[in-house]
Amino acid sequence: MGNTYNSLKNVFQNLIKESKENRSFIPVLLVLVTVPLSYAMNNIALGLFFAVAVINFRKANFFFQSHLILPILLYALMAASYFWSIDKESTLSALSKEVSLLIIPLGFLFIKDFSKDEKKKIISYYSYFIAILVVYYLIRAVIRYFVLQDFRVFFYHGTNEDNFGLVPKLLNAIHVSVFVAVAFFYFFTKEIKSRMDIFLSVLLFGFVLLLSSKNIILVFILLVILHLFFFSKASHKLRLRNLIVFGLIIGLIFSFGRIKTRFQQEFQTNTNKSLSANVIEGVPVGVHYVSLKEAWSNETFTPNDYFPGTAFRVYQFRIFTELLCEENVFLTGFGLNASYPKIEEKAKHYNLFMGNDETEGYQAKNFHNQYIQNFAELGILGFVLLLLMFVINVKIAYKSKDFVHFAFAILMISLFLTESFLWRQRGVVYFTIMYCLFNSGITINNSKAA
Repeated sequence: MGNTYNSLKNVFQNLIKESKENRSFIPVLLVLVTVPLSYAMNNIALGLFFAVAVINFRKANFFFQSHLILPILLYALMAASYFWSIDKESTLSALSKEVSLLIIPLGFLFIKDFSKDEKKKIISYYSYFIAILVVYYLIRAVIRYFVLQDFRVFFYHGTNEDNFGLVPKLLNAIHVSVFVAVAFFYFFTKEIKSRMDIFLSVLLFGFVLLLSSKNIILVFILLVILHLFFFSKASHKLRLRNLIVFGLIIGLIFSFGRIKTRFQQEFQTNTNKSLSANVIEGVPVGVHYVSLKEAWSNETFTPNDYFPGTAFRVYQFRIFTELLCEENVFLTGFGLNASYPKIEEKAKHYNLFMGNDETEGYQAKNFHNQYIQNFAELGILGFVLLLLMFVINVKIAYKSKDFVHFAFAILMISLFLTESFLWRQRGVVYFTIMYCLFNSGITINNSKAA
């Protein structure tokens, strides 16, 4: 008990010290750690961060950073899209959800730049907080298993119809996988690891696997391999041994029950292939699984046709290309959050399952691809702005030799292929705060931190 008290006391004292050196330290940290919590808490943290940034603004601290202007330009384009939106009400209501793209970069332009050491400390506190959250959800899962006697409580997330799953449906297992993966790389990439660092690395690694997001797991494991064999100091000496040990561990993991089943189901037949999360849960036995080829080429479907995750995303890309040809939206898009009427028109045209009292239909789903979402709703400029942010993010991460930053950049690129992450409040806050934290105070030409 005494050790716990002393540890908490030291944490509190360190936070006070950091806050004295940079008053934005705690507000930025609060925005980051409240992303997986309630929207209300995160909104309060955002408001506090921006208020502190404005109050403590000093002209001497301000200098133009083009890479921080990009999210602001993206938000300005979202706001401008109201004037040509085909669904002005939806566009207007979505602007408040996307406001992080405006206030977070503005705040970082106003505040004193964080040093490399301060950035590492923020990521450190964030990673420990995520570890605590992981322990909470694991304890929750164990308790729920004894009550419900159902192994589903240890995997993925629940559905709209039930609350089974390792994390709640509202949090989304795919998004939580990214939050946890970034924290994992903080502990995993330490040059000198304590026993606690090793334990937390194993804990977070296992939790990512239990969340069962296939796309994230594959990229996550590739990043682990990349660090082990090319970035760590012992990589050249231990490359063969590491490869053998890591291969054995992964083989054991993928032979384990539910995780093995989720991957096997993706590759069993030509009509059931999927690398990404399914968009409709609880599919009845006997339905027809749509193949990738059918998703791209069928002239019509039936309500009995079920789209696995990847097949549905192929279908969405297909209708996106058709809409670009049929509608005059290459330059402007349909407007922020205004593509749903066109998606529904296509669903009716192709006779997709339109939902019932128990299950939501395909017509209510967005593009599940951030690149397509930007292009369809904001036009070519919205797409280019997104690509520019990714190019800058990867370039700075690579030149700074910060593997946590690099892992974040690669995870985002991968995630955006299967999720419209920025069209979710947690997603846009998380991406923007991490993007600004990692890239602020950096001169792109030499990537030297301020």
